[in-house]
Amino acid sequence: MADTNLMSIPGQVDPVPVARDITPREDGRIDLIGLPKERIRELFAEAGLDAKQAKLRSKQVFHWLYHRGVTDFEAMTDIAKTMRPWLAERFVIGRPEVVEAQHSTDGTRKWLLKTADGHEFEMVFIPDADRGTLCVSSQVGCTLNCRFCHTGTMKLVRNLTPGEIVGQVMLARDALGEWPKGSMAGLDDAEDEGHYTSDGRLLTNIVMMGMGEPLYNFDNVKGALKLVMDGDGLALSKRRITLSTSGVVPMMDRCGEEIGVNLAVSLHAVTKEIRDEIVPLNKKYGIEELLEACAAYPGASNARRITFEYVMLKDKNDTDEHARELVRLLKHYKLPAKVNLIPFNPWPGAAYDTSTPERVKRFSDIVFEGGISAPVRTPRGRDIDAACGQLKTAAEKKSRAQRDREAAEAAAAEA
Repeated sequence: MADTNLMSIPGQVDPVPVARDITPREDGRIDLIGLPKERIRELFAEAGLDAKQAKLRSKQVFHWLYHRGVTDFEAMTDIAKTMRPWLAERFVIGRPEVVEAQHSTDGTRKWLLKTADGHEFEMVFIPDADRGTLCVSSQVGCTLNCRFCHTGTMKLVRNLTPGEIVGQVMLARDALGEWPKGSMAGLDDAEDEGHYTSDGRLLTNIVMMGMGEPLYNFDNVKGALKLVMDGDGLALSKRRITLSTSGVVPMMDRCGEEIGVNLAVSLHAVTKEIRDEIVPLNKKYGIEELLEACAAYPGASNARRITFEYVMLKDKNDTDEHARELVRLLKHYKLPAKVNLIPFNPWPGAAYDTSTPERVKRFSDIVFEGGISAPVRTPRGRDIDAACGQLKTAAEKKSRAQRDREAAEAAAAEA
């Protein structure tokens, strides 16, 4: 049973959860994953190191954590052997616990993960010929209740910490064997900077499109993505990171100014009536207000277009008139835009059906003819419920014995 209580009132509210950067552990040790170098230095000083030692050790540990991805203090070979047990007694190098890992027939991989206090969430890796995209969660559950989204049927439990967010990226790097092997020499020199690029790697892109609304967990998402973009750490370019929001208008400008990543907006409708129904947040921040915020988004340009996500729901938002109104709106606000058309991914109990392929193509053609790119996203991972809008942690209903049987059957099938 999880230790933290459920937030009892889901819906279109501004949740104000208790801020914390570290999930408490039963053994009292502090998990260093998700912490910037300065915070690690502070913790080392609080634990008893003098100022000079705390600064040096924090720099060394930061590089080992984020540059090489080690999970054991004993692997930190440039730290004295007598110092390593001192670190291990007080600190830990965490990863989210893997409850279940699934592989789709199309190569998509989904992990069901668990926090140190017992809450479950999911992440998905989608490989393509020229890129590999990790879909990262920002919350356990969601508060927005978008009616087409399976995740939206969950209550919001709590925000994920920076460590639980960046830990997803690190776990994917573990699974893909993609930690750099840069030199650790000269770490006592304050001017020494270690850099590497992600060229040629399988994990090339990150999308904050998993469970939760990232802008309702702004500070923790910002902290995690700063570590992902740090040239001394995971070193992924901000141009390879996209944050998706359902339209938390007051936070959008801060996202552009303080994080600077690409923006994706879950639009899904072009009229107030329909968007109120399928994206209830629209009752708080309407389409016009949302598009004005998009037009003002820092860094948006023809070279860095805003992506508008549009799930295709049969007889709901998929007519020719809807397509033409979408073009009109985007042009009216002079938005550097691309539209991702997403065939609806069904789930048990869903209130909607998927638009026919012919209807999706016609909608796409109209938007293209209006001068706006509108590719149709190929559904990925449907057979393991890893496709867009399908993430929901139903695995808690399975017994441990059932999970063990499924794991044994999967291993036997691969043998």
